[in-house]
Amino acid sequence: MDDLNQPILPGTAATDYERYLRTDELLSLQKTPGEVVHHDEHLFQTVHQSSELWLKLACLELAAATSLIDVDRPSKAVRLLRRANDAVALVTRHLHMLDHLSPIDYAVVRTALGHGAGFDSPGFRQVHHLSPAAGDAFVRLRARRRVSLLEVYEHADEADDLYQLAEQLLTWDERVIEWRFHHLKIVERIIGGHVIGTQGTPVEVLGKRIDVRFFLELWAIRDEITRRSPRGADGHGNG
Repeated sequence: MDDLNQPILPGTAATDYERYLRTDELLSLQKTPGEVVHHDEHLFQTVHQSSELWLKLACLELAAATSLIDVDRPSKAVRLLRRANDAVALVTRHLHMLDHLSPIDYAVVRTALGHGAGFDSPGFRQVHHLSPAAGDAFVRLRARRRVSLLEVYEHADEADDLYQLAEQLLTWDERVIEWRFHHLKIVERIIGGHVIGTQGTPVEVLGKRIDVRFFLELWAIRDEITRRSPRGADGHGNG
């Protein structure tokens, strides 16, 4: 009988847990205590490296959901989008670990960052690269179903799969906006709101990018529905 305590996966680590997760490699990606310029570099690296992993997962799920939309499987796409949305929300929560960085301590950590900045995040570059395709796939799906976006909302019970898909895409937009907002607030908390970032960009620029949206029609449909409602866009109605 096999010894279930002995590793059977390829690798040199002592356990299959370590071999499967490649923990030797994973845990060697952070600086050692002797390499850091400040103790809080460990915190800074951990937050950002873990965020990149969650963003990678979120983007994998978004891309898979987009492919499912294109083959008329919106319900499965919805499940993947929920997972992707939760992953981005987790990244935002992780950001607040940086609240433990004091401005004085971060000023030392910052000397080790070179010209690195949040704009360089591979994960968020992928978010911006992949998101429009999901919206385009939704437009194509509605065209195949011969249903307008307004009809999706007016007949949500009959078109529940399309309605749920629309709402999860909107949530994706919302989660990314929330991340940008919280990222700006943390930057302002740590280095201030009227200074220059590591790449020469004023912090104020972050504020101008907060409300960039991927799925404009999903936001605009709210205006249309409200204008068509009994009280109308001004809240008073016509009668």
